[in-house]
Amino acid sequence: MDREIPTEERRRQRNRKLLRWSAIAVALVVAGAGIYSFSRTEVAREKLRIVTVDRGDVEPSVAASGTVVPVVEEMIVCPINSQILEVLHQNGDAVEEGTPLLRLDTQGAQTEYQRVADELQIHRSQLERLKVNNKTTLDDLAMKIKVAAMKLDRLEAELRNERYLDSLGSGTHDKVKEAEFSCETSRIELEQLRQQLANERRVKAADEYEKQLEINMALRNLDEIRRVLDDARIRSPRKAVITYILDEVGTQVTQGSKVAVVSDLSHFKINGTIADTYGDYVTQGSKVTVRIGADSLDGVVGNVTPLSKDGTIQFTVVLEDGCHRRLRSGLKVDVYVISQERNDVLRIDNSSYYAGPGEYTMFVMAGDDMLEKRNVRLGDCSYDKVEVVDGLVAGERVVISDMKKYNGINSIKIK
Repeated sequence: MDREIPTEERRRQRNRKLLRWSAIAVALVVAGAGIYSFSRTEVAREKLRIVTVDRGDVEPSVAASGTVVPVVEEMIVCPINSQILEVLHQNGDAVEEGTPLLRLDTQGAQTEYQRVADELQIHRSQLERLKVNNKTTLDDLAMKIKVAAMKLDRLEAELRNERYLDSLGSGTHDKVKEAEFSCETSRIELEQLRQQLANERRVKAADEYEKQLEINMALRNLDEIRRVLDDARIRSPRKAVITYILDEVGTQVTQGSKVAVVSDLSHFKINGTIADTYGDYVTQGSKVTVRIGADSLDGVVGNVTPLSKDGTIQFTVVLEDGCHRRLRSGLKVDVYVISQERNDVLRIDNSSYYAGPGEYTMFVMAGDDMLEKRNVRLGDCSYDKVEVVDGLVAGERVVISDMKKYNGINSIKIK
């Protein structure tokens, strides 16, 4: 006869079953984790970027941004307040030196030109009349001086006669005195006329000079208006390409406003911008590398703006090859200002893994199909190379792909 199993016994049996199934579950989890861990220690070769350690030069640099601009770019401004009557060329047109670009309304300037020309003629006529009047006045004074000199000669002759007669006893002392007085009076009158002539000559010369100044001023005004009228034809100052033109007929334009820009699109330079914290690295003559996609252009720093604006410093880069096929006006480029040169050092390619000098954990090829983790110390970098300070030797191959997910693994098999 079966007997009933005690409750306590049933509870122990149930617990044993739970423990057994729990152990199986844990074993399965551990096995799965092992399988997953083993799968992570393998990586496809095509997913890796592997570079070789070599020796060469590294030129540490600081990064800046730049914009390609023409070496020669000239803005044309309106010389007068006017209105656009005709647009003769459009953006992108290649033009020769002297080619008309716009036709402006110059009626007001032409009227002013004629007014000043008429004033000039009046001033010239007044000068001629002044010269004739001055000559007449001076000639009259010169004639009076000549008459006064003749009169003085006659009186001096009479004085000599009276003195001679007085010495013979035929004359009187009073007549001698009278003759002396007449001579002295005539001599003073002659001197006065001569002084008057000298003064009149200076006054008349000053009057003529003043009138000549008025003529010269009118001539300068006339030349200026003529120049403005010539400029108002809005011609291209050089052989170039139009990069901007105000092309709305009837638009009112004010003196000094921009109406066109012409650029020489065969030669370019770079306008660079860099944070003012790196201002000490940017000096005139510093070497520069400009990156346009996969192409690199060499150059030097030209002018440097001495003032910081919004935390940045502006500078220009003169390129060795300012006619490179990749250069386009307005193109944004990466600029690297070289701060120093380090020759014959160990180096590897630069990439996104590099975040500045310091210690790095990198995977190095060990044989043909294994990677081993190694601590490497890196130094400064250029735009394309990083200096290896310690941990690698020339000829070794190292992975520069993103390997962060393998940080806990010492070796990896390459599939």
